[in-house]
Amino acid sequence: MKFEAVFDDSTTELELVDDANEVIFDDESQSYEFHRQENGRYLLRVGTKLYKIDNVSYDKHTVTFTLNGNWHSVDVRNEQDLLLDRLGFKTAGEIGEGELNAPMPGKILEILVDEGDEVELGDPVAILEAMKMENELKAPVKGTVSSIAVAQGDSLEKDALILEIEASG
Repeated sequence: MKFEAVFDDSTTELELVDDANEVIFDDESQSYEFHRQENGRYLLRVGTKLYKIDNVSYDKHTVTFTLNGNWHSVDVRNEQDLLLDRLGFKTAGEIGEGELNAPMPGKILEILVDEGDEVELGDPVAILEAMKMENELKAPVKGTVSSIAVAQGDSLEKDALILEIEASG
């Protein structure tokens, strides 16, 4: 199955060949193994490299996790999602409300928008510090910021509401 992953503002196309445990990206084929341990940790071996993956959470197309102890967020879309995007359709989850929730526990360093501001999908709207790293949080939908539930300096738990955007167009 083919996928597109956006990781640190870099887009990568990859294909998983399940029956062969192969991944193809950058026109190269590599073997992979993926295992879940009893403690919830995932181990991913690609070629000769081993990666430890913890703290995995999903929100629509976004997967947030720690990779060898560092926080990452990846937007992943499969072939069907990409086709629907090209045709201008949205999936049921994307039609929903424009709520932005904390992807992990942390502290709000800065709110980059005000109520009433127009935002585009993917625009930066807040900076969340987690595990001594600054994470730029992006607008989940295009629209108008209808409410902001936090202030600079607030400490948040995972999934705490940060702001709401009234979707448009």
